[in-house]
Amino acid sequence: MRCALVIPSWVPEDIFSSKTASSQINYWQPLGTLYVAAVLQRAGHEVKFLNGAFMDHEELMRQTREFGPSFIGIYSTTFGWQKAKKTAAELRAICGKNTFICAGGPYPIAVQEKCLEDSGDLFDAIVTGEGEYTCLEMIERLSDGNGLEGVQGVVFRAEGSIVKSPPRPLITDLDALPFPARELLGDARLYIPPPATYRRKPVAVLMTSRGCNRRCIYCFQIDKDRKLGVRFRGVENVLAEIEHCLKSGYREIKFIDDTLAADYDRAMTLAREIRVRKLDFTWFASACVNQVDKPLLQAFKDAGCWAILFGAESGVQKNLNTIRKGTTPGQIRKAVKAAQEVGLRVSTPFMFGIPGETFEEGLQTIEFALDLNPDIANFHAITPFPGTYLYDNLEKYGSISEELTDYTYQGAAFIPHTMTREEILRLRQIAFKKFYSRPSFIAKRLLELRTPHDFAVALKSLRSLFWLWTKSDIFKKGKKGHSLTDPSASVKP
Repeated sequence: MRCALVIPSWVPEDIFSSKTASSQINYWQPLGTLYVAAVLQRAGHEVKFLNGAFMDHEELMRQTREFGPSFIGIYSTTFGWQKAKKTAAELRAICGKNTFICAGGPYPIAVQEKCLEDSGDLFDAIVTGEGEYTCLEMIERLSDGNGLEGVQGVVFRAEGSIVKSPPRPLITDLDALPFPARELLGDARLYIPPPATYRRKPVAVLMTSRGCNRRCIYCFQIDKDRKLGVRFRGVENVLAEIEHCLKSGYREIKFIDDTLAADYDRAMTLAREIRVRKLDFTWFASACVNQVDKPLLQAFKDAGCWAILFGAESGVQKNLNTIRKGTTPGQIRKAVKAAQEVGLRVSTPFMFGIPGETFEEGLQTIEFALDLNPDIANFHAITPFPGTYLYDNLEKYGSISEELTDYTYQGAAFIPHTMTREEILRLRQIAFKKFYSRPSFIAKRLLELRTPHDFAVALKSLRSLFWLWTKSDIFKKGKKGHSLTDPSASVKP
């Protein structure tokens, strides 16, 4: 069967301020979609991947029509659901009623049958969990002219009603999956992380595990009860994919596990094997501050790792406790110091608007970030995506915008009882200005400039810094009818 896997068209200004987009924009390789594509290809189906990040809506429609698919899978985040519906509506008109259209991704997984209720007859089904085997089984059924009764992990339409099947068990044997079908991406050099978070192109994104055993209130996990915790791939399987990526021309890898150090011994073995095999690539990873130590970080460095992200989130223990981070400011300091001592560049995201957080505590987090002095710091607004503990318990903690397009880390969709939207946006702007305007920080960065890429990143950063100082409402997101800073914007408890 001909299968089109589609990401609806979008532009950076849909998410970021137009004044800072050039220093924030990133285009991730969509691993979930590429895994589905690989499983379908292995079963003999013809797959075309269409990414609306690199083509406008009209071009997306044209290429899909020319391909003539019998099955279309549309990926959707919470933020992108309206675009997913628009895409489905036009594809339905172009391809006809005989083309099966389904949706998958974080938002459909989280709200499930509500997607079908909300979208009329635009979608025939919703994938409610990991999509690899669910999509394959659906397509096999459709190819044989059968219905979807008995297929686990879907919500579908049958004779005018909505049917919800039991959830599909999560995949435990991750080594049985084929490697993501990166060959469908086209020009791999287009897919880059944010500026300053990579050194070489092209950059491959790779996951060595799925799931998390932590319970942060803002984190979405399919395994809500954490019954399986972290599901690990074998080290040999990961190394085989690394070697496959290098043979395909990739020069850097970004490991996007929730934490690469969830199993300390496994992480150490992986790093040592990369070094022993003399695999020539640079890499970037994320880890929890209470799961690393200096020997592990040194092993990462020796294996080609040049940067690591630690989710700091807050400098106030009360707020770390609220989000159930399971860490302390002391552990954050220790991990950042150890990483910098072995020569790794450190990135630390922080968030404002935590339930119960006050404006003064937000200022304390900014001072903590300045004192911590990581190489890169980011300052987000906490966002309770559907399916998270925070979203499911909103009435306890605050209010949230009803506009799904507000569900990004850039605005302030969620407002705790203890702060206003304006205060959250002010904290973001104060934080960025203070952190990146320090003479010591600027001098250090100027001394580190070596390559054309370094100079390009510096120029984009300086442009963003200029607007941070000259435009007081830089993080306000203008809309038809309301803005994120408009106190009359619609919210729900």
